Order: sequence, then C-alpha cells, then structure tokens
Amino acid sequence: MGQTITEKIFAAHLRDTPTPGNMVLDIDVIMCHEITTPIAIMDLMEKGMDRVCDPKRIKAVIDHVTPAKDSKTATQAKIMRDWARRHNIEDFFDIGRNGVCHALFPEKGFIRPGNTVIMGDSHTCTHGAFGAFAAGVGTTDLEVGILKGVCAFRAPKSLKVEVTGTLPKGVGAKDIILNVIKQLTVNGGTDMVIEFCGPVIDAMNMASRMTLCNMAVEAGATSGVCQPDQVTAEYLWPFIKDEYASIEAATEDFSKWRSDADAVYERTLNIDVATLIPQVTYGYKPDCVKDVTEMEGTKVDQVYIGSCTNGRIEDLREAAAVVKGKTIAETVRGILVPATPKIYSMALEEGLIKIFMDSGFCIMNPTCGACLGMSSGVLAEGEVCASTTNRNFNGRMGKGGMVHLMSPASAAAAALTGTITDPRPFLN
Repeated sequence: MGQTITEKIFAAHLRDTPTPGNMVLDIDVIMCHEITTPIAIMDLMEKGMDRVCDPKRIKAVIDHVTPAKDSKTATQAKIMRDWARRHNIEDFFDIGRNGVCHALFPEKGFIRPGNTVIMGDSHTCTHGAFGAFAAGVGTTDLEVGILKGVCAFRAPKSLKVEVTGTLPKGVGAKDIILNVIKQLTVNGGTDMVIEFCGPVIDAMNMASRMTLCNMAVEAGATSGVCQPDQVTAEYLWPFIKDEYASIEAATEDFSKWRSDADAVYERTLNIDVATLIPQVTYGYKPDCVKDVTEMEGTKVDQVYIGSCTNGRIEDLREAAAVVKGKTIAETVRGILVPATPKIYSMALEEGLIKIFMDSGFCIMNPTCGACLGMSSGVLAEGEVCASTTNRNFNGRMGKGGMVHLMSPASAAAAALTGTITDPRPFLN
C-alpha cells in the first residue's frame, strides 16, 4: 500500500513511538517569534536548561509588534534578542530586517520539501506549501523542540482536496480556501493534514499555494501540504543551485516526497472552480462563508491588505490593479502592509506603493500587528474591517470589531466603494 507525502515525512523523521499512534519526530526547522517564544525561553531559564539543540535549526523573528509599542512588547523583544545573541542564533531578524514570519522564512529559503517544521504559531502550516510537514505547537512542545530538536505528533491522517476546472477571472487561492473551509467546516480537518492537489494547484505559484496551506488550520487541520514539483524547485533555486545540476534534477529529487498513487486518505473533497465566484466571510467563524454577491453593500470602516495569508508581492499587485488611478471612499481607512522588507522594496520599484498612496492608503512597515488586534490597525468597538487576513473570530482585530475575510482584489474593491463589493468589474 502506498504512502501519502505526510506519511513519508513522518517515516523519514521518526525518532521514537512511545505509545501506539504517537510519534516523536526529529525537527528540521524550529521557528520562533516574540509572542510565544519568550514564555518558553523564560521557563527553560528557570529550569536551568537555557540551551538550544542546534542554533542553525532555529529561525527567529520579531514580527507581531514592530517596533515595540510599549514596555511590555519591548521586553518581549528584548528577551528574544538577548536569547538569540546568547546562543549565536544567526538567523534572527530584528527591526529593519524582520517581517511577517510565514512570508519572511520562505523568502529566505529556509524550507525544503520533506522538512519537519514547528513554531508556536497556528499558521505555521503555511510552510506545507513546499511539500513539508509544518505545524503550530504549544509552549511545552516548543520548549522541547528548542532544547532537544524533537516534537511528538499523532500518527498522520490525510484529507485530500482535489481542485479542478479553470479559475475564472477575479477568483484566486483565497477564494478557493474560503470555499474549502465552508465545505469542510471548522472541524472538518481535525487531526488531519489537508493535502491540496489537482491541475489547479499544479498551475499555482508558490504564493498561492502558501495562501491555501496558511488557512488549513481554519478547517481544524494540523497542517496543509502541496506536492513539491518544478514550481517549488524554481522558487527555491537561488538557495539550492549548488546542490543540484539543474532545476529539473531538483524536481526529480523532490518527487520522492510526492504521495503515491495508491495512498489511502481519510476523505477526499473534489472541487470544480469553474463556477466559483469571490468568497467573503460573515459572522465569527472562518466557515461562515458566502459569495461576495450575497454580501454586497455591507458597510466597512477599514480595509486591511497584508498578513501571512495575503501580504506577498503577488497580493499587492492584485490589489493595486483594482485601485490604480482611483481614490478610496472617504469613509474608509485603507491600510497596506507589505509582509517583508523585500516585498516592500519590490512594491516601491514597481510603483505599487505610489498607486496605493495616491488612492489614499496608509502604508505600514512589515508587521503582524493588526491581524490579531495588537497594533497598527486595531478596530474600535462596532467597526467593520474588510481584511485579507485569516481569522474572523469575535474581537480578533479589536474588541467588538467585525472582520470579513476576503481576497486582495475584493478588499481593494471594498476600499473604493466603502462596502463589500464584487471586485470583478474593476478588473475588466
């Protein structure tokens, strides 16, 4: 019987099976940020175990409140900074070099097909786009990962999502994943890895694949994953060119991590996107999803374009195509946050920043702040935000605020009209 990609990764990294169904894996990449990691650092220090398994396997960043907004957040950053220096962690990204972790780390080439990746952050599943097993973990597991380089997981089960059809204009990866979550519900992927496949996925660039995997956790999944292929190899080529004779050779090597044709899945969901239209959330759960046409006219106070879901250069281009030469509604605060300094620089060079500024958007430095209501775009009670982020929980972006999740194109259209709006007429 064949294996899924996740089963292959688990088998290759298995350290121990302490009890039936539980597997201790060696971890290739341990990611850390200043919200969850300082707790682990302080606990290890108090226990007299202020050590790291391997400084080269640890990647650390200050990304949620950057620069610090108060003494508490400054202290969190200082703990990270001192820890990184103490243990010679070279891949530590401080103010000026930092960015949204799940955009920055792939951009640096830290993820490879077949890797195991953990972080004290639920959207670590983003990195599954590279054909890796990547999962968010709690503080205790993060501590063990930092100290010993291992983490325990249940034996993997996989849910296949096969996407077929031709994507209509104005519909993209964000619309697909919102529709998937709608169909699966927030519990549909519990204790499973969602494996995205099919011709639509094969045709996607890495940015779109990361958007899909980023929100797998919103369906309750442990992670999301895409099959590594030539698209993966081309993205990674600047970092692997000394390891392979050609991109084709890298692609061939990566194929060992692809699921076997006779692999067994817990469930398969087939989606034909030919008739899919832009999707938008309502309410306070990511599976509360409607067609944008059902939500048109819903007033918004703020539009937020950014985050680990949709803050990449491809997302900025998509939104800029909608707002170019236009002015956003006077009743709307438009906030744009490029996810990394590199993306910010690219947006400057391509003239995208000027397009957004001319339309009335405020441009922020790379940060995760607004997404979880910590800084740089927090909502007041009763306010509504059209957002390209990944969660619409009650109070997510500010106490009493409402968040409607959508694509960059849909968010840009909402900025122009002041209400949730079908973006497709703006793309003609």
